[in-house]
Amino acid sequence: MPQWRKDPLVDRWVVVATERAKRPCDFKVPAYETKGERCPLCPGHEGDTPPEVLSFRREGTQRDTPGWWIRVVPNKFPAVRVEAREGVYRRGIYDFMDGLGAHEVVVEAPAHEPFLENLSGRQLEEVIRAWQQRSLDLRKDGRLKYIAIFKNFGQVAGASLEHTHSQILAIPMVPREVREELEALKQHARLTGKCVLCQVLDQEIREQERLVVQGGSFLSFAPFASRFPFETWIAPREHQHDFAAVRHDQVRNLAGVLRETLLRLQKSLGGAPLNVVLHTAPVNEPDTHYYHWHLEILPRLTTIAGFELGTGYYINPTPPELAASILREQEVFCAPPVMEVQKGAVQYV
Repeated sequence: MPQWRKDPLVDRWVVVATERAKRPCDFKVPAYETKGERCPLCPGHEGDTPPEVLSFRREGTQRDTPGWWIRVVPNKFPAVRVEAREGVYRRGIYDFMDGLGAHEVVVEAPAHEPFLENLSGRQLEEVIRAWQQRSLDLRKDGRLKYIAIFKNFGQVAGASLEHTHSQILAIPMVPREVREELEALKQHARLTGKCVLCQVLDQEIREQERLVVQGGSFLSFAPFASRFPFETWIAPREHQHDFAAVRHDQVRNLAGVLRETLLRLQKSLGGAPLNVVLHTAPVNEPDTHYYHWHLEILPRLTTIAGFELGTGYYINPTPPELAASILREQEVFCAPPVMEVQKGAVQYV
């Protein structure tokens, strides 16, 4: 029997179509093909991008030259611009503003590798630290209210370059979905004195049905009201509102859970397109300590059609319990990393 399931974080219902119960082989996943084109993100092509704003590189190497293992550059075709004016204007019934913000690309490794999960655990730690450092730096601009960090993998998911990379968009408003989560968590904390996502994690650990990876400070799980087949979240077990405040000693654990979760998805879904999006507390806003940050991994196996667009509700043909069971069955520890971080290197800003 199909079920309507309510997301405990927001007022959103999802139809879990249990009678369809689609497994990975039931989805048409296009084989991932490399393009073989000149890559502007590879070492030696630094002149193809704007000047870097952050890099982790070998000692003695100069900015915008080879020798880096993490490189962050402004997007060559930015959706928003930091030099735009602040302020909302009105023309009749319409409000508008200049395209204020910052848009950056995080090149996650020098190796021309499409899959983030094929990198070493240490390299993923460096990716996370780059995300954190750019978040801390961008929030110094008091006009910006939210730092969106996301990754598109595969053309269907919006990726135009195959070299593993993520993006950062700092914007002057809080996204509606995050605002709804903020209000819901605040209201729940006011009524119960507890964080609803902390309670979700406690229940997932007790029940084990939707748990995918449990690794010390972090865990990944298939949400009870998953919108998409094989949707998987990663969250800290400790209540934390700001991703940039993840402690140095926790980064390795987070990198390990992220890598293992992505490897399980890759082995189960055959390199299907997906998006990884960070939900974290706004910046330059009053107290938001009741929020609980998390990463959402959203495979693009189904097409959003008329029902979803017309109602805002989703139909998920794969129950999250089935998805989690399939992901747990995968053996992932034999995957060799593409590269390791070189020793004796320094960070260049």
